[in-house]
Amino acid sequence: MNPKFREAVDSLHPTFERLIAAAPHVKDGKLPKQGVYLFIENGKAMYAGRSNTIPRRLRQHTSPGSQTNQAALATLIARKELGLPVDYRKGARERLLANHEFMTAFRRAKTRVSAMEFRAVEETDQTRQALLEIYCAITLDTPFNDFGTH
Repeated sequence: MNPKFREAVDSLHPTFERLIAAAPHVKDGKLPKQGVYLFIENGKAMYAGRSNTIPRRLRQHTSPGSQTNQAALATLIARKELGLPVDYRKGARERLLANHEFMTAFRRAKTRVSAMEFRAVEETDQTRQALLEIYCAITLDTPFNDFGTH
């Protein structure tokens, strides 16, 4: 393995441990502006994400009015519930929005996500953010992370 890459990966674990040890977020509590976050349900990490605007990203995941492209975790939960594959092809999002069964499942999933524990850790470096998100998803075996591309 390239020594530079190994050094980058080896340096992730302390930040990962800070994330795991972080207190769960409480309404109106302080969050880091940017970094990596986890949604945890019944003690199990369900989804790891990263953002340069964590407070806004949390609202997008949990607000009743946010759309499927803003609430990735709820979208993935609803798809799994209905047995729908992840699809990034042109028009796929529009088909989901027109599917009444999916939208009902999506609203249920948003409620579920809103009830999950949320933790976040600051990480300002974009490369480290990306690596830490993947590190968390692999290490915690998060069932809803999807690293497919658009």
